[in-house]
Amino acid sequence: MLRATEVLASGAWRGKPADVVELDWDGRTRRRISLSAKGGLAFLLDLERAPVLRAGDGLRLEDGRIIAVEAAPERLLEIACRDPRLLTRIAWHLGNRHLPAEIAASVIHIRDDHVIAEMVRGLGGAVRVVSRPFNPEGGAYGQGGVHGHGHQHGHHHHADDGDHHHH
Repeated sequence: MLRATEVLASGAWRGKPADVVELDWDGRTRRRISLSAKGGLAFLLDLERAPVLRAGDGLRLEDGRIIAVEAAPERLLEIACRDPRLLTRIAWHLGNRHLPAEIAASVIHIRDDHVIAEMVRGLGGAVRVVSRPFNPEGGAYGQGGVHGHGHQHGHHHHADDGDHHHH
């Protein structure tokens, strides 16, 4: 099977890609996986380290062709609040649970989780389900990955599990 062994950052490659692969967040953080692009081109992603692929990145195949990466829409929770201080407080609670989060000026996006949604509502936040690509923060430590973005781990703790450790 044809292998993709190199990631080219968005803007570092030019021209028309041989094909396009659409991946969710989990797929964009895999080191080794068999993939089929939209046009039917099958290949093995075979990287040295687990990446954090971003929309617009290119995957160089062994034969030199490039597969463009698209971020697939995912089912996410969009969290908003009536005041920035409350949104900051909710962000602290999400971080305390090690949840990957995409933080914007007035909203936070996380993966859909009904337990966390109830916790956020209990703290006074508004929650709605949206479908969009997920691009969480890279993390303050472990800036690994192909662009210096950290790899997020997928575990999380539920609201009432007593996990209130400090970092």
